[in-house]
Amino acid sequence: MTPQQFIAKWKASTPKERSASQEHFIDLCRLISHPTPAEADSTGDHFTFERGASKTGGGEGWADVWKKGCFAWEYKGKRKDLNAAFAQIQRYAIALENPPLLVVSDMETIVIHTNWTNTVQEIQTIAIEDLEKPEVRQKLVWLFTEPERFRPGTTREMVTAQAAEAFASLAQRLHSQGYASRRVAHFVNKLLFSMFAEDIGILPGHLFTRMLEACTKDPARFEKLASDLFGSMKSGGFFGVEEIPWFNGGLFDDADALPLDAEGLKLALAAARLDWSDIEPSIFGTLFERGLDPAKRSQLGAHYTDRQSIMRIVQPVVVEPLLTDWQQAKIAMLPLLEKSRNAKTKKAQDDNFRQAAEIYSSFLNRLKTLRVLDPACGSGNFLYLSLIALKDLEHQVTLEAESLGFHPEFLFHAGPWNVMGIEINEYAAELARVTIWIGELQWMIKHGMAYNTKPILQTMDQIENRDALLNADGTEAHWPQAEVIVGNPPFLGGSKMLGELGEEYVTTLRKVYKGRVPGGADLVTYWFEKARETGVRSGLVATNSIRGGSNREVLKRITETRQIFNAWSDEPWINEGAAVRVSLVCFDNGVGQGGLLLNGQPASEIYPDLTAASEVGSLDLTQAKPLLENGGISFKGSEKGGPFDVAGDLAKKWTSLPSNPNGRTNHDVVRPWANGMDVTRRPSDTWIIDFSGLTEEEASLYEAPFEYALKTIKPERLRNREVRTTEKWWLHRRSGEDLRKAISKLSRYIATPRVAKHRLFVWLDAAVLPYSRLYVIASDSDVTFGILHSRIHELWSLATCSWHGVGNDPTYNAASCFETFPFPLNLQPETSQQIAAAAQRLVQLRDNWLNPVGASEAELNKRTLTNLYNQRPTWLDNAHKELDAAVATAYGWPADLPDDEILKRLLQLNLERGSSIQ
Repeated sequence: MTPQQFIAKWKASTPKERSASQEHFIDLCRLISHPTPAEADSTGDHFTFERGASKTGGGEGWADVWKKGCFAWEYKGKRKDLNAAFAQIQRYAIALENPPLLVVSDMETIVIHTNWTNTVQEIQTIAIEDLEKPEVRQKLVWLFTEPERFRPGTTREMVTAQAAEAFASLAQRLHSQGYASRRVAHFVNKLLFSMFAEDIGILPGHLFTRMLEACTKDPARFEKLASDLFGSMKSGGFFGVEEIPWFNGGLFDDADALPLDAEGLKLALAAARLDWSDIEPSIFGTLFERGLDPAKRSQLGAHYTDRQSIMRIVQPVVVEPLLTDWQQAKIAMLPLLEKSRNAKTKKAQDDNFRQAAEIYSSFLNRLKTLRVLDPACGSGNFLYLSLIALKDLEHQVTLEAESLGFHPEFLFHAGPWNVMGIEINEYAAELARVTIWIGELQWMIKHGMAYNTKPILQTMDQIENRDALLNADGTEAHWPQAEVIVGNPPFLGGSKMLGELGEEYVTTLRKVYKGRVPGGADLVTYWFEKARETGVRSGLVATNSIRGGSNREVLKRITETRQIFNAWSDEPWINEGAAVRVSLVCFDNGVGQGGLLLNGQPASEIYPDLTAASEVGSLDLTQAKPLLENGGISFKGSEKGGPFDVAGDLAKKWTSLPSNPNGRTNHDVVRPWANGMDVTRRPSDTWIIDFSGLTEEEASLYEAPFEYALKTIKPERLRNREVRTTEKWWLHRRSGEDLRKAISKLSRYIATPRVAKHRLFVWLDAAVLPYSRLYVIASDSDVTFGILHSRIHELWSLATCSWHGVGNDPTYNAASCFETFPFPLNLQPETSQQIAAAAQRLVQLRDNWLNPVGASEAELNKRTLTNLYNQRPTWLDNAHKELDAAVATAYGWPADLPDDEILKRLLQLNLERGSSIQ
């Protein structure tokens, strides 16, 4: 068929939709030389008319034409409403496997709507007269064969970032003009929702943009006009000649508007001209919050947590249990529906169908009454995605129910009422409400559903602006009742809580939760404990340090009273704009569900350190107990708590001065100092002022160091929340007296970095004061050094450590890595000598490599232990193998034991010795 023949036939044709649509489509196939559905697919599996006509209830199909992976196509009669046709095809897109293109046609016009998940929607319209043009007919060919040609180049994330940045600039300008932060945030939220409302057609005729354009000529008019518009949006009414719908919801409870000058109007207008209909709510709240909150503006260009990462919590905790319930409901319904179809009397038909309908209705009511709580909801990302997941699930259920013979259900039971939140930041709490409102409206429009208009926005008082852990009077805060808990509680290490939250708050928090959360645990663990106490299905995110140390005690309580059923032990995440490593932990009410998953792999049990039993006999290393013989040997270095460290040149200048008025030299109070980087990189020649054990008067007798401390250290320490004027500002925050005593009679001691890519051990001179980023083993024995640096101890330390930072480096600590490690006992002299000799040789070879004779400064800077172990040259590998063999002999084990067997034997030794101590 030629283009001219096609145009002539269908311009003149006036038959109704049903009688003409298939012929029209067949003619299109002939026009572009493409096989018809019957020619291309005799079974109707991938290209067919009336897709869905086989549904049990009979009736028309869900699409007039469907081609798998390409399009769903809906026809209407000439000059009929194609918007209605598009809404219909949207409703059934999920049943049609979400084709990338949705097409509607009245036989004179073909309208192509893109339907990719993560792109801005684009529309292309082809008029029948345009089919004479080869380039237009080429689009039809692509429609049938290369739908990717229509994929929009702009993603929703790109549009969202633009919108958030535009509003951030406006918010910053209003802040700089002296308006209160709360008022600015509320006003800007009303602006952004107004822009969204006009772009989805709720505010008529791009009313808001036209108002901004009019005010650019007279900025003084803006405040009054905006206030009038907001007042109309509160309860509905007229703004000029335009009728405004009833919005309500709390956002427009007041008509307050801030004045915008010419520059502010320019910023607002630039934002309004963006397409707000396709912003991505799962990230918009985060980006916008960064712009609204002065403390977070530096994060504006930083990354954000993507939808897929959040769904690793939402899918198993919110969605999958409901899918299981729906499958059970269908199993109960199908026999009843079969009986209804085969019944010989009308009463029997009706009775069986009614019973099936009651099961279906019961499931829908379960959806309606379900409550999902995020007790640290931020700007609502988890709540938004939970809501969308519930609506997607209900949509899928209603389509399946329709195929079983039930009447189509498009009055949705899932909505904003399903989600609840607690958020301490007032910016974020209101943003969470806006995020959910926008997400709900977007979903309804995308799926061709009518949204509620009386009012458009449902009040969302269930998102509360308060502290989730403590009430104002210092008592424990309570959470509203929910069936599911999800969220991403704040990450704040136990050592940083005092500085960030204040001593009074932290003291009260630890007192209230004493016995449930260890005193030094991270802030995030309090949410885990409260979620555990609720007894409901929960999924929370924490830094991956929750797997070790005092943090792990909270997971241990969960495994003792409930069950971790799905977890990701170590995943990348974005927190406050920064890349971190996290653990995602889903746990239920203790009733075994089966199908446990760790890191996406099946497991028979998941342990508190987020390792798993994949088979009988797998190891739960969290059972390991501290051993009595290892107590009082390993210590964390001191914490200075201020600028006590000084450069080596200055320290040496002080130590070369004549004696002080007390007759003592400055050697007493100035000593070499080392932190983790001094071990993993090059020694920094840093020294430290150390008045440990001295009164202020005694310290003042060391003149030069004390005068320096007065000018440099005292002001900073008194500014610190942790130090009050009555405290001993001249002393370190934690001097480590137990450490000092343990190494006081040694000439050297063993040190290892708390956090390092490789588990390294080095010797430090006893004169060196170690920082808290080092762990010290108070021993000068080459045998002890050799055992610690062996493969056997390295395996144990990696299996019992926690993990830190973006690099996900292992974190050594005394309690889990050293004190639980079973050293070999009753060593024979010959074995001890072999271990000592191998250890000495390893250290000598390393020292020779680190400091070669004649090396330039540039060359020396490259020679670090980290670089050495990254390269792991053959000589280093051989030295370690020699040491490993000697240590294996000390245990009476073969040198080539597999890693799992070594850990199994070490755990057995630990448990045997631990039980004998008890």
